[in-house]
Amino acid sequence: MAKNYLQKRIASFGYAFAGIFEFVKSEPHARIHAIATILVVGAGCWFRVVKSDWLWLLWAMALVWITEMMNTVVEKMIDHVSPEIHPRVGFIKDVAAGAVLVAAIAAAITGVCIFWPYIF
Repeated sequence: MAKNYLQKRIASFGYAFAGIFEFVKSEPHARIHAIATILVVGAGCWFRVVKSDWLWLLWAMALVWITEMMNTVVEKMIDHVSPEIHPRVGFIKDVAAGAVLVAAIAAAITGVCIFWPYIF
C-alpha cells in the first residue's frame, strides 16, 4: 500500500512537469517569461546579488509564472465551456490577463529596485 502511494506521488510530479513543459511549448507568453527568467537569473549571477535579493527575485518570477499559468487555465477552460463570444467571458479573460499584467509590473519594479544599486 505504501509503495503504491509513493508511486502515485512521484507520478504526480511527472504530470506537473509535463504541464509546465506543455505550457512553455504552447504559449508564446510563457516563452517570453522563460527568456525573462533566464535574463534575471543571469543578471543575478553576474552581479552576485545577495541572498535576500535572490529571495525577492524568486518571489517576483514565481508570481509572474503562476499568474500566467492560471490565466492560461482560465482562458482554456472558458474557450472549452463557452466558445461563443459573450461579454461576461470577455470580462473574465480580461481580468485574468490583468492579473498577469499586475504581476509583471510588480516583478519589473522589483527587478529595478534590486539591480539599480548593482548597476549604478
